Amino acid sequence: MSQKQLPKRNEVPVQDTWDTSTIFKTEEDYHKTFNEVESQIDKLASYQGRLVESAQTLHEALTTRNEVLLKYSHCAVYAHLQSDVDTADSHFQGLQSLVSDLGSRVSAAMSYFQPELMAADEAVIHDFLKHEDLKEYAFEFELIFRNRPHVLSTKEETLLAKTSPVMGAASRTFSILNNADLKFPTIKNEDGEEVNLSHGRYSTFMESKNRQVRHDAFKAMYNTYGDLQNTFASTLSTSVKSHNNLSEIRNFSSARHRALFANTIDESVYDALVEAVNENLHLLHKYVDVRKKALKLDDLRMYDVYVSMIEDVELKFTWEEAKQVTLEALSVLGEEYVEILNHAFNDRWIDIHENQGKRSGAYSSGTYGTIPFILLNWQGNLNDVYTLVHELGHSVHSYLTRKHQPYIYGDYSIFLAEVASTTNEHLLTDYLLKKYDDSKIQAYIINYFLDGVKGTVYRQTQFAEFEHLIHQADQNGIALTSDYLNEQYFDLNKKYYGDSMTYDDEIKLEWARIPHFYYNYYVYQYATGFSAATAFSKYILDKKEGAVEKYLNFLKAGESDYPMNVLKEAGVDMSTNQVTKDALKVFEERLKQLEELL
Repeated sequence: MSQKQLPKRNEVPVQDTWDTSTIFKTEEDYHKTFNEVESQIDKLASYQGRLVESAQTLHEALTTRNEVLLKYSHCAVYAHLQSDVDTADSHFQGLQSLVSDLGSRVSAAMSYFQPELMAADEAVIHDFLKHEDLKEYAFEFELIFRNRPHVLSTKEETLLAKTSPVMGAASRTFSILNNADLKFPTIKNEDGEEVNLSHGRYSTFMESKNRQVRHDAFKAMYNTYGDLQNTFASTLSTSVKSHNNLSEIRNFSSARHRALFANTIDESVYDALVEAVNENLHLLHKYVDVRKKALKLDDLRMYDVYVSMIEDVELKFTWEEAKQVTLEALSVLGEEYVEILNHAFNDRWIDIHENQGKRSGAYSSGTYGTIPFILLNWQGNLNDVYTLVHELGHSVHSYLTRKHQPYIYGDYSIFLAEVASTTNEHLLTDYLLKKYDDSKIQAYIINYFLDGVKGTVYRQTQFAEFEHLIHQADQNGIALTSDYLNEQYFDLNKKYYGDSMTYDDEIKLEWARIPHFYYNYYVYQYATGFSAATAFSKYILDKKEGAVEKYLNFLKAGESDYPMNVLKEAGVDMSTNQVTKDALKVFEERLKQLEELL
């Protein structure tokens, strides 16, 4: 925060950046692989009409598909990593654009795959799968035949593949506008210095003990979005229409049906989550009351919900301290897990610092055969330590999946994606509460945990409600104007936070800055993931027999089975919302603890 200006990308120490040379040593190597993919497109298309002429031909076609997709994914990851660390660099934006077009051509070249396999005699395919070379594809074909009602003709699939860059244009436009072109003003920090507002610094300002700083950052942030609210309404509306149109084209009843079908999740799971959270909104309202009293405020506002309720406690961590805390907190997961963490820290998996033009937020990324890279915007607060263990949860999950599964099952369902990351957060909370004996620090950590539940279960379910609402509105012919989006979001915000909150008009614009609304029904999985993680962490910390082994097997399973089965095999049943209710009971217990400590 003492820096007046963020460093330029070339001013960041190399050892604190991720090592993209592990994908391609030079950009020339990238272009070489890019050209190889281009050259194999015709070969990929050459199997059209021949896929089921013999088991050998089918195996050759699938092998070619895997090779092309793997090479393409390396190009795509390389381009987006390079672009994300400097979104204003037009060269890497160009690489991303080119690789996106290449992906469309690859998709078009293999668009006949599913229609042709769907038209084939299943008995013939099952007979082929008895051959040694094809046995591992059995589950993939089970999923393929499950999709039979939603796969179109070869001609239609080709047309759809060619339109995919257009379908995704709204999301890319939002990303560039949000991360590269949006210009925030300066505000005065706690020391009275003029400092540039940025995505990364906004969260730090929201945690400031100085209420004027929080107020100024909040107003500056949302006034900036307010100036472009019609543009953001247009990008979001276009994205929602794309989701709905694709769902109709593919014979789904709704965008939600299509999104959840991909993970074999029944829509009742989504509705049950919303129901469980709505039944427990009184706990969030109580949390607001506790926060208002703890901060000694006559009126609690939305810019007051991130600052710690505990006075005179501020946990700061250097990068080296954060690494040590991480290793100690996650040591309960065993030597194998800790060894992978050391690879992450020592082998440059992580891009640590914020710099000019760097994409906001944090994520884990990569593909089969690459490092599971982590993007951070490190500020050194407690939230950043939680973010670090969160993203390491994703990356270790990816690492173990890719190590133990073949390419075709070397990823995991987005329904499972947030489980590993949030389990790490729970383990960190337990570690920190044991590490610090001071009751004030314990209250500070419990405060952070409560804020995590607020942000992960309540806030993400609020987002899920809003996302479903706007998709349904578009289906019903309602125009998603900025006025409509503002009104709906504001009403939902008031429902969640209750009557004890004083609402500034600017909060109605929050929808405009949330990238997850472009992800097509992703956000609900933060809440279900948190719930499953609560169960896993309890088993691990209680040293339940076989808990660590089952959990590691969960991390290694990839897409070798249905997501609900993978969880159930590891001991967590998500077929009802009882796991979510149990997680909110923990929230209630921690809230009582905090009241007592206060």
